[in-house]
Amino acid sequence: MRACADADFPAEIAVVISNRPDAGGLAVAQAAGIKTAVVDHKKFQGRPAFEAALQETIMQHAPIDLVCLAGFMRILTADFVNQWTDRMLNIHPSLLPDYKGLDTYARAINDGKAEAGCTVHYVIPEMDDGPVIVQKRVPILPGDTPDSLAARILVEEHKAYPEAVRIAAERITG
Repeated sequence: MRACADADFPAEIAVVISNRPDAGGLAVAQAAGIKTAVVDHKKFQGRPAFEAALQETIMQHAPIDLVCLAGFMRILTADFVNQWTDRMLNIHPSLLPDYKGLDTYARAINDGKAEAGCTVHYVIPEMDDGPVIVQKRVPILPGDTPDSLAARILVEEHKAYPEAVRIAAERITG
């Protein structure tokens, strides 16, 4: 949101959509005057119906050049993802390809890694995979806990996502 407020930033937020009505990002977006929508996955019989409603909601705000996922903890089908090839981004709290899935901070600490971080990547049908756009690294410090590591990585996530959106948007607009 802060990056998009810069007149030189090559993207703007058309809508913030969540599958959870209680998502904190909705209130933040609304307070900033950004349109919001909820497509509650619990109200649909299966993924295809949910994804059809999600796609319809996205397209109500067209033109949409990029779909940026953040904290969206639903696995999307190949049919949905392939509608947005090279135009859907996700942020993941590890240095992919390491630690796909959940519990990334604890796994990195438990494996004795020297560093961890975050990755913004193009979404492909395989979970937590796809071409990397930006990675940010942080050292794992002696005594780190999953929470302390997560807090430092979050700082880097807030740098990585705008950087990746700029790269992706400039690629689209030429």
